[in-house]
Amino acid sequence: MQIRDVIQYLEQIAPSSYQAGYDNAGLITGDQGAEVKGVLCCLDSTEAIVEEAIEKGCNLIVAHHPIVFKGLKSLTGRNYVERVVIQAIKHDIAIYAIHTNLDSVYYQGVNTRIAEKLQLENTRILAPAAVMKKLSIYVPPAYSDVVRKALFAAGAGTLNHEKGLSYASLGVGTQDGQTGAEVKLEVFFASGQQPAVLRALRDSVPEAQLPYELSSIENKSALVGSGMVGQLVKPMKEEAFLKHLKKAMDVNVIRHTALLGKPVNTVAVCGGAGGFLLGAAKGQGADIFITADYKYHEFFDADGQIIIADIGHFESEQFTIQLLQEIISQKFSNFAAYCTEVTTNPVHYL
Repeated sequence: MQIRDVIQYLEQIAPSSYQAGYDNAGLITGDQGAEVKGVLCCLDSTEAIVEEAIEKGCNLIVAHHPIVFKGLKSLTGRNYVERVVIQAIKHDIAIYAIHTNLDSVYYQGVNTRIAEKLQLENTRILAPAAVMKKLSIYVPPAYSDVVRKALFAAGAGTLNHEKGLSYASLGVGTQDGQTGAEVKLEVFFASGQQPAVLRALRDSVPEAQLPYELSSIENKSALVGSGMVGQLVKPMKEEAFLKHLKKAMDVNVIRHTALLGKPVNTVAVCGGAGGFLLGAAKGQGADIFITADYKYHEFFDADGQIIIADIGHFESEQFTIQLLQEIISQKFSNFAAYCTEVTTNPVHYL
């Protein structure tokens, strides 16, 4: 099994096209063609993580945060970023980051794991993204079922959590003056699935080159976007919910705005720095918005309409480590995937 096989599988779940413009998710160091000896999952690729990978015999580190965000002009070891890259290259260790693209997906995403920890129900993307596409294929009737099934298997035909959706219309095709029946088959899919969907289309009927149209549409995807919102099984008093939050997310400190004296029922979450989603949380009627990296003046934006709860960046994303290990180990059985035993949180509490 090669490193590229692991990357391809991870990007089926969280396509790289879903990452934010500022992000640097993807393979940062290493050879995609190298055989995988073992995988170490972590939030941050630090020097201690690389040492742990060496000790565990892992030649692939799958991290949430990219170790390199901006271009490196030199590799002299003058800071921890350069030292990590040098150390990884020296020991033939590949570093792969799956960051805002994993934040953005509903299934097996960062925010879904947070919602699971908080036992939220009826979850949905807080701020859905407009990443939908429509594929129209012109197919001989004898091939329509084969093509449809192949597209569904590749992730097409999904809209608003509904699966196996397609539209077919029967028409007449012409070639060199000859006419014959033809089916126009149409399916929707999220843009990140485009490579897999087109590959499935090509492979479904190898002996024919089926003509198709591909277009972007304005519909927002229920499966791709930022943050998550859901409901508690039963409403809780504010203080009781904050204690539940602290225990469920294994948090030492919660910084929060004033309590509003009403039950908590609808909960919005965003792992990492999610302050940009406050308006969406209010718009979805959330009673509390859980995220990280809030600055002093930003807390005033709650404006008596919602509780803002900052639980810390590391704390909000720490269960992503286990999520990555589960995703990899459930798919691949010919090498070991480990959760790091190193705590990379740079923030300490007294």
